[in-house]
Amino acid sequence: RGVSDGAIVVLDNATGDVLAYVGSSGDLSRAPEVDGAAAPRQAGSTLKPFLYALAIDARVLTAASLVDDSPLAIPTARGVYVPQNYDRDFRGSVSVRTALASSLNVPAVRTLELIGVDRFHDVLRNAGLATLTEAPDYYGAALALGGADVTLVALTNAYRVLANGGVASPVRYRMQDGAASVTKRVVGADAAFVVTDILADRGARAATFGLENPLATRLWSAAKTGTSKDMRDNWCIGYTSRYTVGVWVGN
Repeated sequence: RGVSDGAIVVLDNATGDVLAYVGSSGDLSRAPEVDGAAAPRQAGSTLKPFLYALAIDARVLTAASLVDDSPLAIPTARGVYVPQNYDRDFRGSVSVRTALASSLNVPAVRTLELIGVDRFHDVLRNAGLATLTEAPDYYGAALALGGADVTLVALTNAYRVLANGGVASPVRYRMQDGAASVTKRVVGADAAFVVTDILADRGARAATFGLENPLATRLWSAAKTGTSKDMRDNWCIGYTSRYTVGVWVGN
């Protein structure tokens, strides 16, 4: 598909130790010196799990709650924002489980309207996405669909929050036997569990991806994809009980 660059990060869930770090596709790339694991790129749909975790944590939604997937237009200072789903189609009322697993865009924007962009911005920052340096209003409703730059390392480590029951801790580039990391609770354990269960639900993902796809792994795993504006970036972040893996491809 014309992609020449890629990066991958593998983290140990318990410690945050970096087990693998590949920042470039080397000879395949026209810019092999660029570290794709550390370069800020647009997050796409990879931020949605944190939005729904916040909504579930706040008891605004449950996995079974119905959200509206119908045309939406939001007036902003820069014009009217009209979010579209990946396939340009709408499905009417869908469950949160289906909306997240199938990565529907319009329900995510409606969920952000329920939660508020300030609270969502705070959760993302608390999860370690330090590249969100602008005020929440700068991102607006587009933040629900990943309209912010993140690095692969930070995004992969943010998914460790979900893998570890809602608790964040730093990435460690040098393995330290017995050394304890500073931890911080980002979302409740119940919310992290529910979102993880959704991201591991092959059936709920089928509306967009079908039942047979690369996310349907042989062993238990939870995974989420993301595609940035104009398909410049494609992400996949996934985790098992032991590892979290982040992949970025683009140019």
